Order: sequence, then structure tokens, then C-alpha cells
Amino acid sequence: MPPHSPSTPHQQKRRLRDKTITLAHGSGGSAMQDLIEGLLVDAFQGDTSAVLEDQARIPLAEFIARGDRLAFTTDSYVVDPLFFPGGNIGELAVNGTVNDLAVSGAIPLYFTCSLILEEGLSVATLRLAIESMAAAAKVAGVQIVTGDTKVVPKGKADKLFVNTAGIGVMRHGVTPAIGNLQPGDAILVNGSLGNHGAAILVARGELSLESEIESDCQPLNGLVDEIVAVCPQVRAMRDATRGGLATVLNEFADGAAYGIQLEEEALPIDGAVQGICELLGLDPLYLANEGKLVVAVPPDDAERVLAAMRSHPAGTDSCIIGRVTHHGSVTLKTAFGTERVLDRLVGDQLPRIC
Repeated sequence: MPPHSPSTPHQQKRRLRDKTITLAHGSGGSAMQDLIEGLLVDAFQGDTSAVLEDQARIPLAEFIARGDRLAFTTDSYVVDPLFFPGGNIGELAVNGTVNDLAVSGAIPLYFTCSLILEEGLSVATLRLAIESMAAAAKVAGVQIVTGDTKVVPKGKADKLFVNTAGIGVMRHGVTPAIGNLQPGDAILVNGSLGNHGAAILVARGELSLESEIESDCQPLNGLVDEIVAVCPQVRAMRDATRGGLATVLNEFADGAAYGIQLEEEALPIDGAVQGICELLGLDPLYLANEGKLVVAVPPDDAERVLAAMRSHPAGTDSCIIGRVTHHGSVTLKTAFGTERVLDRLVGDQLPRIC
């Protein structure tokens, strides 16, 4: 039989007909092959005819043409619930990894996807998460090229955990880092703070709260493209995920041995998020975000960067919120003219938010 005959195994499209995940889907046998080819490869590559290898093989020429260094990151996602207003674990896994690369100044390119599945997980739930990953990867312009799947007995995990790794290429002459910060530098964010943490809190349904708050889950690589296009000498960038804005700024201050002063009246916080925080005694400056970056730029470039950020859909509500100072702490100047210190978070306001 010719090697590329339609009836060869690699030309027959496998289908995942099971309704729930079983231990057999992690055994290496036919059920696992149905899962890999009938769902994962079909969603991420759209071509199940190619011979599947245990690794992705990526030409170096593409990296060399775009930059001079590789950027590499990994992350794991255990968010509860799996689906929440504004996103889900699949979309979150892609966007979170895209953003970790983007704020380093890198162009995200290739990703891995490893799944830990609990026996009994609904295949329909898994399919929605995987389809969301594929859609998010397309929007961000990255490819999911390899991965792994494991199944654990019921009760040994919580439905679905996702691990990703991402590779990108660093642009020539763009190296944002905390050590670059200088007194006078402007601090900017690209919109409202704390929405993801608040959305997860409401979605869990533990406090009988009702709100239309949605997560800000989104890729930031396009926004970073706009920033570095007008300011390649950007000092530092971070995505404000766990621990929120206050945690990122404390990392800035500690790493650079300078202080940062914020203007309370300049902080973009939605009224609904502020209301939930006041009700529960939380601080929105410490709530997680999944589509917000904090960027520090030289003072003379601040307005130009602000205009560039506002020109992008992910940054229409961008604003300048503070500046780097000589003093080594993070402070908030209130509307009454007083100052309070924003220290590092003690404990965890909300676990499993990503």
C-alpha cells in the first residue's frame, strides 16, 4: 500500500467520541490517540495527516531574522472556576504566556501545551477550553506546536490544569529591565485595575454577589509593539497578574533601589470593582489582572508613549499614574494630599486566580 494512501493510519481522521475523560486517555493506547489527534492536533494544527513526533522542530532562520536573543518562559494555570466572565482557562493560558514574553520586549512565536486531566472531566468542557486556546493563539499570532497529556484518578486533581511554555525572540536594541529605572521616569498602565480578580471572586458564587464585571484577559503583544515602536528605550515593563499593580511596583522599587509615587486620582479603577473591594475589605491595587501591563518610560517620552498606547484596542484607557522617585518605597498620594505606603501583600487575597 502506498505510504500516502488515504487508508494509511495518518490519513484517517480520528474522532474523540467519549463523553468523559477516563484513565485510558492517558495510557498511551487508542483512547489517548483519539484524544490527541481528534481534539488537540485538530484544534492547534488543523492537520492530523502529518507524522506526530515527540518534539517540535523549528527553523532557526525565523528567529535570526527577527532578533538577536531568545526569550523563554513557562507557566501553569489552575484557575477556579475554569470558565468565568470574560474568559476561561484555555484563553488565560495562552494570553498569560504571551504577556510574559511580550513585557520582556520579545515577540512571542511558539508555544507548548501540557494538560493534567482529572478522570471524569467532561470532554465537552475540555473541548471548549482547547478551542479557546486555539482561538486565542490565532488572535495573538502564536503557534502551539507540541505538548503532553496526563490523566490522574478522580479526586487527585481539580478537573483541568494547563502548563504552557513559550519561546519568542528579543528585538534588537529593546531590553526593558528593572535595573534601567531612573528617578523622574513616568509610570503608565493600560486601563482599569483589578477586574480579573473581581470577576473570579464573583464567578465562584461563594458570597452571593451579583455583578457584570468581566476579566480583562487579553494578549498584550500588539500593545507592546506600539510602545517599543515609539520608545525603544522603554525602561521596564511587567504584566500585573498575581498581587496586582502594588506588587509589580514593589518589585520595581526593590530591584532599582528607587521609590515610586502614585497619584490616587489618576488610578483607573472601575466603580463596580471598587464597590466589591469596599464591601469585602479588599484593595483593588492588589487584585490580579490578566490584560494589564505596567510600563516605565523616560519622562520626555511619556506623552508620546501614552498616545501610542491609546491608539491600540488593548490600551484605549491608558493613563500616567505616577513617577519614579529617589526614595525607596512605593507610596500613594491621596486626594487629600496625604501619603500612604503600598507595601508588599501579606498572604493571598484570592487563591487560584490564574
